[in-house]
Amino acid sequence: MSEIAFSPELTIDPSTALVLIDLQQGILGAPTVTPGPEILARGVRLADAFRAKGLPVVLVRVTFSADGGDLPPQRTLQATPRGGSWPTNFAEFPAELTTGEHDIVITKRQWGAFTGTELDLQLRRRGVTQVVLAGIATSIGVESTARAAWEHGYHLTFVEDATTDMSAESHLHSFTRIFPRLGEIGSTDTVLTALGS
Repeated sequence: MSEIAFSPELTIDPSTALVLIDLQQGILGAPTVTPGPEILARGVRLADAFRAKGLPVVLVRVTFSADGGDLPPQRTLQATPRGGSWPTNFAEFPAELTTGEHDIVITKRQWGAFTGTELDLQLRRRGVTQVVLAGIATSIGVESTARAAWEHGYHLTFVEDATTDMSAESHLHSFTRIFPRLGEIGSTDTVLTALGS
């Protein structure tokens, strides 16, 4: 199997935003390759560093209405269950991921954070040219957001050790086949170093 290749040197634009995907109560406990608490801890480190530099931090969460009426189309082999109710705290961010005064909170109802949300508007109005991406799950929310960000013309950096998936194979596929075509790849530490933190 291919190994993940990290970019020899990361570039961080002066106007870069951190976008954390689905680091919320209802997803952090899912069985993932790297445990949710480790991903959360790295996401918190990144968010604190971006805030300290005065750069935008975007916290993305996914949730649906109680009646399931805003769920995506369901003619699939593996559909999201309809009906019932989501746990009360499903879309809440954990206490460790405090929302900063200037953070942007995006609620999505699709895999990607751009579809049907104001994410692009919020980034463009702040002059953002680059997005640093991390979160859960690599091959679903993160990859869908990455593809849209690339199509919108943003430079991209992926934080491999702050991103995880339910499947090691899916995580590896995204990081070896898809993400190298869309941007740079680094670790939490290399991103913080490039940020000057």
